[in-house]
Amino acid sequence: MNLLPSMSGTFLTEGFTLVRNVVPDNVCERLTDNLRTDSAGSRELLSQPWCATLAAELHRHPALAPLIPATHVAVQCTGFDKSPTQNWLVPIHQDLSIPVAERVADTSLQGWSEKEGQFYVQPPRHVLEDLIAVRLHLDDCGTNEGPLRIVPRSHQQGRMCEAAMYEMRSAHGEIICLAQRGDALLMRPLLLHASSKSTGEHPRRVLHFVYGPRALPLGLRWARAA
Repeated sequence: MNLLPSMSGTFLTEGFTLVRNVVPDNVCERLTDNLRTDSAGSRELLSQPWCATLAAELHRHPALAPLIPATHVAVQCTGFDKSPTQNWLVPIHQDLSIPVAERVADTSLQGWSEKEGQFYVQPPRHVLEDLIAVRLHLDDCGTNEGPLRIVPRSHQQGRMCEAAMYEMRSAHGEIICLAQRGDALLMRPLLLHASSKSTGEHPRRVLHFVYGPRALPLGLRWARAA
């Protein structure tokens, strides 16, 4: 496996890029306090005013704005708090579900579910290809903190079955996404990614934002947009 250097990869072709020093240390410290208060692990942080404000600030950030279309809006934010006492691994996968306001009867929509009182659905490929995730690191993330591992360019293959995911990872390898506090990793949700359990003593707290076009096709509406 390779390590991810600063600004590695071309976002359009590789499906990811790391932007250094997006948020200063003092802001990261304040955000970790908010994360503790509003429950790490929640998918619904965007309902909190502090989170909606941060989503807009990230969208306007001079290093991020060229990569996130001006017509996009923040549609979700999930907080992750991985530590020795709150630990998990995530097998290789793609992010296929989006939060929507209500159920819609269309055969192209799959995998309806309800989490935290919110509807989620797996839309067609062209909808997922429009989305951009921004993972803001509130702590340093080294090899011991269960960092994200990604398969470059895998987002170009569309939705993949489990066997195809493992085959592609075997053929193309992984990149370990190490990051420093305040860095932001931008990625396409269709990019294959996974993470291991933390083996270190320090937390790995991340705010995972998703940005998408304001209007959705097929009669769908975002559950929330900021």
